[in-house]
Amino acid sequence: MRIISIANHKGGVGKTATTHALGAGLAELGQRVLIIDLDPQASLSGACGFSGSDPSLADVMGGTEKGTAKLSEIIKPVSDNLSLAPSDLNLAGTERGLYQRLGRENVLKRALETMSASFDVCLIDCPPSLSLLTVNALNAADGVIIPTQPAAADLRGLRMFFSTLDDMSELNPALEVIGILPTFYDGRLNHHNAAIETMSGAGLPLLSARIGRSVKVQEAAGHAESITDYDPQNKRAKEYQVLAEEINQQWLNKTKQTH
Repeated sequence: MRIISIANHKGGVGKTATTHALGAGLAELGQRVLIIDLDPQASLSGACGFSGSDPSLADVMGGTEKGTAKLSEIIKPVSDNLSLAPSDLNLAGTERGLYQRLGRENVLKRALETMSASFDVCLIDCPPSLSLLTVNALNAADGVIIPTQPAAADLRGLRMFFSTLDDMSELNPALEVIGILPTFYDGRLNHHNAAIETMSGAGLPLLSARIGRSVKVQEAAGHAESITDYDPQNKRAKEYQVLAEEINQQWLNKTKQTH
């Protein structure tokens, strides 16, 4: 099972929508996909039609003590080839408790190891902060996708995130930056195009997919569906399908060949 964290310090960049839509897109391509809601706000769980799930990821990870549930016990089917490990607000308390545990950075990694034969790929929706939960996700991951709005303030945050990834190399030296995913992109805006050029000129790894802004994405989540399932012909859905094909062909298939 290959593990990809969808992460950025900054909120509102489309991490949850990307996790949901990319997961659905990879599932349509035949991958057995597990999506992990690692945010106590549980937006991904809600977007998949689950709220207040009991048990949840908080019961798997525990807190000051070891968790009381196995990861396999909380996984919910979402659609063909797509499953969810749901979250709830209790995960915030879990994080506070983890600070008192030895090996706290490895809790999620150990839980995911128990499911390695059941799925081909796992996508982790990270909280919008450099929290211990995010550290767990990056430590467990083989690769990271960084959704980023193409704007000056977001580029400054991106530099901070890459500094975090440098620090993570001590814990997880094999962690690979799969690429930066421009989100809420509008090709008609000069400052968006300038930001893309700045990232490219700096040698940052840009994915070829570009995800625009659409109320349809939020509308789909309100119906407990990804945009790729809710309205497959929508422009945003097709952009996420391009992303899924890019990740499947250029990263998942590549890593299968090298492992």
